Amino acid sequence: MKAVVQHGYGPPERVLRLDETARPTPGDDDVLIRVRATSVNTPDSATVAGEPYILRLQAGARRPKQPVRGSDVAGTVEAVGSAVTDLQPGDEVFGSLWGTKDSNAGTFAQYTVAPGSQLAKKPAGLGFDEAAASVMAGLTALLAMRDAGRVQPGAHVLINGASGGVGTMAVQIAKSLGAEVTGVCSARNAELVRSLGADHVIDYAEQDFTKSQTRYAVILDNVMNHRPKAVARLLTPEGVFIPNSLGINGGLLAALPRMARAALMGKGSTTVKFVMLAVNREDLTALADLLETGEVRTVIERTYPFDETATAVAHVLGHHAIGKVAITV
Repeated sequence: MKAVVQHGYGPPERVLRLDETARPTPGDDDVLIRVRATSVNTPDSATVAGEPYILRLQAGARRPKQPVRGSDVAGTVEAVGSAVTDLQPGDEVFGSLWGTKDSNAGTFAQYTVAPGSQLAKKPAGLGFDEAAASVMAGLTALLAMRDAGRVQPGAHVLINGASGGVGTMAVQIAKSLGAEVTGVCSARNAELVRSLGADHVIDYAEQDFTKSQTRYAVILDNVMNHRPKAVARLLTPEGVFIPNSLGINGGLLAALPRMARAALMGKGSTTVKFVMLAVNREDLTALADLLETGEVRTVIERTYPFDETATAVAHVLGHHAIGKVAITV
């Protein structure tokens, strides 16, 4: 099969190559998927770049131990392991490899394997690219709004980075839960964020949202471009601060200290919760229901063909993608 293999760290166009590789073999609990679409997430682009260097301690010193990037997937079941009884060849599925340990698996490939428990039936009316691009962003937003924030009808919710992958999903999910939503984004993306249901939009270039007099029950910060203390000042007494950033502005080294300071704040009087993504059938089904009913849609800025995967990764590395970047295989 063909796969996009990473041969080192650096610019995507230099280190990502379309190669012939062995088709992965599913284990007893796994599903072999003919990949129809995938998407680029921040961990993919960060691992390709290999920056900051501390990432290489886990990924691999000179080149990543897992050579094929990608975790989000939508496609057709090719074969199932002996313990998988609820999926069969021909089923159209979507899900994620996130958290799996198979060093031979990745979704920037024609075929991949994923645990059956991390897949769900793809809504019939949803394109493969829309399904694949919804997974990590959609599940992160769902866990942030529904579980960490426990958003209730009428709650005021602020989302910093409302036009990104997680942000576009979070705006819609918060609205589906009955919240009054304020989105922070650039002026060029304001109409998009309003179209997703945001009641108020703040242009970060014109207004520092941390100076607002409004108080919020939940703040999801996907950018971390302000001091956590300044952001947390906007919370109601029972409010929840959800930091969620790998360094969109200023890089990972800029975001990590702020994430650490936010964690320390959580040991005091501020309620701070982090989203720990764990992919499972129940949450995928909940996301599928939202997508199928139209309460949530996947925002895709651009879809690239498989042979332009390196360009797709470079696009995400530029940190200005609107919504998601998808790849058709």
